[in-house]
Amino acid sequence: MIIPCARTTVFDIDGTLCFDGRGIDDRVLAALEACERAGQQLVFASARPVRDLLPVLGGAFPSALLIGGNGSLVSVGGQVTARAAFRRAELERLLVEVERHQGGYLADGPWDYAYTGPADHPIRGRVDQGGLARGVELAELPEVVKFLVVTASDMTALAEACRALGMSVNHHLDEAIIDLAPGRTTKWEALASLGIDEYNAFGNDINDLDLLRHARHAVRVGAHADLDGVAHVTVAAEPEAVAAEISRLAAATPAAV
Repeated sequence: MIIPCARTTVFDIDGTLCFDGRGIDDRVLAALEACERAGQQLVFASARPVRDLLPVLGGAFPSALLIGGNGSLVSVGGQVTARAAFRRAELERLLVEVERHQGGYLADGPWDYAYTGPADHPIRGRVDQGGLARGVELAELPEVVKFLVVTASDMTALAEACRALGMSVNHHLDEAIIDLAPGRTTKWEALASLGIDEYNAFGNDINDLDLLRHARHAVRVGAHADLDGVAHVTVAAEPEAVAAEISRLAAATPAAV
């Protein structure tokens, strides 16, 4: 198969490049390096805030653009900018619904965070792995750019209530979490705000839907049913298969003129 050429490639992180919640397999890293050497601009776009992207990348690809919080944060040249945040009234309505459903949450500011969920919840091990931020009270965050519900008495009802409030809602049934971003913020919308409208993309989950739908070449990692019909290629959710597909992209990238 001949891969259509675009000189920017966007990669989701968890479940796409990272399969243990902590780092990227050496085979995938080598393929990414080959992709960059071939002339691709790399963009890493994640539900994680930028703070939690950095330890996973481990200092690699310093020139890459980073999109965090499903589009609410961007990092260009190491400068992190909050490009979307919950309005005060919007956050107050959200908190009313969370309390009504006895919810525990992770709220991210541009850098620091507030956490009220169980200490042993799996998501807790992914928060601030690099010890770069502070865990604070919600009121201490200058703004909230991402809100993750980790426990609730009725996750489905809470997700529907948040949709009714006009928020961007990704209800991850497999992980039993609700991922909320302000307004209609998405990874694709953030990418467009950076002036990138032609690109390749790798993703694995519902929050990658628009990113893959608008890509020139879209690769689905795994078999998430919500991505049926938008991906041009599907590969297994394991490092060897992902590395091979990235290497094919690198090999198909024409030399810069």
